[in-house]
Amino acid sequence: MVVRSINTDGGISGVHVVAMPYPGQGHINPMMNLCKRLASFGDLLITFVVTEEWLSFILSSAGSATPPSNLRLRSLPNVIPSERARADDFPAFVEAVYTKMEEPFERLLDQLEPAVSAIVADSYLPWAVAVGNRRDIPVASLWPMAASVFSMLYHSDVVAEHHPFPIPISEVGKEYVDYIPGVPRIRLADLPTMFHSSTAVDLMRWIKESFKMVPKATWLLLNSCEELEASAVDAIRSLLPSRVHPIRPFTLPPSPSQEKAGFVASYRAEVDCSAWLDGRPPNSVLYVSLGSFMSVSAPQVVEIAFGLRASGCPFLWIAREQDWLAKEDFDGKGLVVPWCRQMNVLSHPSVGGFFTHCGWNSTTEGISAGVPFLTFPIAADQTCNSKMIVEDWKIGLRVRGSNMGSCDDELVGREKIAEMVREVMDLDRKSSKEMRRRGRELREALNRAGQRGGSSDVSFDWFLNQVKAKRRAADLRLPV
Repeated sequence: MVVRSINTDGGISGVHVVAMPYPGQGHINPMMNLCKRLASFGDLLITFVVTEEWLSFILSSAGSATPPSNLRLRSLPNVIPSERARADDFPAFVEAVYTKMEEPFERLLDQLEPAVSAIVADSYLPWAVAVGNRRDIPVASLWPMAASVFSMLYHSDVVAEHHPFPIPISEVGKEYVDYIPGVPRIRLADLPTMFHSSTAVDLMRWIKESFKMVPKATWLLLNSCEELEASAVDAIRSLLPSRVHPIRPFTLPPSPSQEKAGFVASYRAEVDCSAWLDGRPPNSVLYVSLGSFMSVSAPQVVEIAFGLRASGCPFLWIAREQDWLAKEDFDGKGLVVPWCRQMNVLSHPSVGGFFTHCGWNSTTEGISAGVPFLTFPIAADQTCNSKMIVEDWKIGLRVRGSNMGSCDDELVGREKIAEMVREVMDLDRKSSKEMRRRGRELREALNRAGQRGGSSDVSFDWFLNQVKAKRRAADLRLPV
């Protein structure tokens, strides 16, 4: 096993927290931002653990940036398939994560000094809770998605009592579900695709293993806040009394400048788009990004390209592995790049809208920027995030997922895309004005939650104080 570190312990003593994220970009970055926040309290030592492959990605993306002196990186062997091929056989990747990482993680714990005070592990790594319990180390289970999605998956058996599982996509139709605790009325089609995808049985089996271990963790940290999902947070608290802590979307750094100097996980070279954005009027540019993992079909990429061109709106498009798009000039109005620092772009004054796959990190970052959304969910939790954006918060429009049936089967034409882009980006339209007004209100509520004395700040302090107390896990754990 290779063990590497960016920096030494720097003489730090006291509480030692080990962080173990799920090996995917949408999971590693929220965990890293949480750890940077923990490390801002100088009397904590944070050991951040990733695979050798992900360590190389983080080091290459960091450039000359260095982490806080009390945050160090360690690695596990590459016992799982490469991130670059993760989407090729996702069920096999998930199985490897669940079955092959526990043993090398436990061997690493044996080598770490000082003694580990607490573990923070992604909720999709149930074996980390088991390791902590065996060693009498308290474990914080970090849920990386929306609180509403937690409730949907936690109560999957309740859904199965009403509908066959997996739910045949031909039977989804427009039927609504109103019995999931903390979740407003939602269409079957808007539930996470794990409920009705072709790989649902295999994936849900592993997901259920994760949820069996969540109650055995000392704490549950939610990557959300009461201001976004009050009913879902309350429902989860009723399941796990006194142990649930919504700690603001900690995917969000305190400021774009601090994010630029920090660590992010990505294996794609980033392009600095600030000069191009600087030359555009305020709120004029549509930012288009469909995530780091799943892809849309080639015909759909073509329809998006022609739709954006026809809209007449300036746009910045993050198009992975689509070299032909970068060669198009789009009448001088479009810039296509393979990757960028998303929060920097969303925070730029020229950006006035977000065409997104609705991953939870992207959703919270868009809310933090206060921009309206065009939702284009692809898979997993993105369908229900899209529903919340459009129906619950009313800060966006659906581009995809508005019809019954699978997202995979829905080809959205260029005419519809062009019209919806114009509707969101036309600052004089009543609908656009209303979405922007509500977006500003939600952004302000999110910021208040993270400010000193806000709901999430208080929750974070409570968790931090318990970790610092270094009490035994048995003394902290409450009966479920």
